[in-house]
Amino acid sequence: MDRSSIESEARFQAYVEGLASVIGHADRNGPLRDYCTGLLLPAERKSVEPMAAMTAPARTSAQHQSMLHFVGKAPWSEERLLTKVRELVLPTIEAHGPIRAWIVDDTAFPKKGKHSVGVTRQYCGQLGKQDNCQVAVTLSIANDWASLPVAYRLYMPEVWASDAQRRTKAGVPDDLVFQTKPQIALQQIKDAQAAGVRSGVLLADAGYGADTTFRDELTALGFAYVVGVQGSLSIWPPGQAPMPAKAWSGRGRPTRNLKRAPDHKPVSAKTFAFSLDPDAWQTITWREGTNTQLSSRFARVRVRPAHRDTLRSEPRQVEWLIIEWPEGEQEPSKYWLSTLPDTIAFESLVDHAKLRWRIERDYQELKQEIGLSHYEGRGWRGFHHHAALCIAAYGFLISERETIPPSGPRFNLRRPSAPIPENQRPRGAANLDRAPRGGLNSNSPTTIERRLGAITG
Repeated sequence: MDRSSIESEARFQAYVEGLASVIGHADRNGPLRDYCTGLLLPAERKSVEPMAAMTAPARTSAQHQSMLHFVGKAPWSEERLLTKVRELVLPTIEAHGPIRAWIVDDTAFPKKGKHSVGVTRQYCGQLGKQDNCQVAVTLSIANDWASLPVAYRLYMPEVWASDAQRRTKAGVPDDLVFQTKPQIALQQIKDAQAAGVRSGVLLADAGYGADTTFRDELTALGFAYVVGVQGSLSIWPPGQAPMPAKAWSGRGRPTRNLKRAPDHKPVSAKTFAFSLDPDAWQTITWREGTNTQLSSRFARVRVRPAHRDTLRSEPRQVEWLIIEWPEGEQEPSKYWLSTLPDTIAFESLVDHAKLRWRIERDYQELKQEIGLSHYEGRGWRGFHHHAALCIAAYGFLISERETIPPSGPRFNLRRPSAPIPENQRPRGAANLDRAPRGGLNSNSPTTIERRLGAITG
């Protein structure tokens, strides 16, 4: 084994020891190490049973029970683990530049049954349609070099939140009440702010940005934002605003609410986009893609959001409306609102809007490479424990980027599948006919080096 392998293994052991400091009893340290090891191994399936077979081939049954208890039953805090991951990985990220953004997102997990916690028929982004799935709301921190999830919570649909029997069976906390996804995200943002996480511009897609209360709360918390909105967003074009309240006649209660009129009312963002002059559009490149530079046509205009402003006494503040209309398309494809300064460069505004690509890539890698979507348990605790451990494993890979040439943000996690040890046939395992003799144990010095070496393979 070469020197880099020894150093890599030593860094992994130190990283896991750091994580172990927040999970309570010392007897959880071994399952923690083995679970993270299993998540880092290049296998197709990262559910508990295949990982047990890979990390302890000579005692798979006992290992399976140990890991299953650790992830699904043991009462350690996933929030404390994610905090520790952030503490360990953030210095590496910030060595490449300050945090630029906090990214709110959600990620879905298609499910065929109905007993897994939080499963119901709802929009599934992975499938692009309504279907049976679980959805988790997340908050990530990002700069130009990397991004890291720092909060992760299952969205509990009302049909689940109001069902005491199903809640009890799935171990849903007694004090948990129904919250919309924007409400969950706001709580995550407040918690991260209270914990002293370094701030950035808040980014979110239209599932959150279309919620006026969400945007108002972000402003109240002191965040500038760039959030997606729908083309149906109601706005006042430049130079326009709702009419002031009617002057008091001296009789009755004074009217304070703003007014509209048939010939003086807001328009939709989409209608406004079609009214813009051709010279309002500018082609902007925001980053390099895999094979070419990514660019599109954009317009930006200072407007006032008009949502329910007839219930207000003061007009809403002017913000940036950013519109993307790719060349050759019949209509605009995306819209954003932003409270970034009016002096910001157009290119910088678009760059912020497009920075959300980082979290989309993160969750692709977390699901396909680390095993985020592979958990087979049904309970609340196991769902969140597995996710926190996946994020912990992913955080280690982020911290190791510079040790694996070529270093930098272009690394990817594509690799061949690792076989399951001979004579082990756990459910969901792949490549059973290529199983090696012996397998890997938790003390193997090559375990993590195999995983890291595969990154650049």
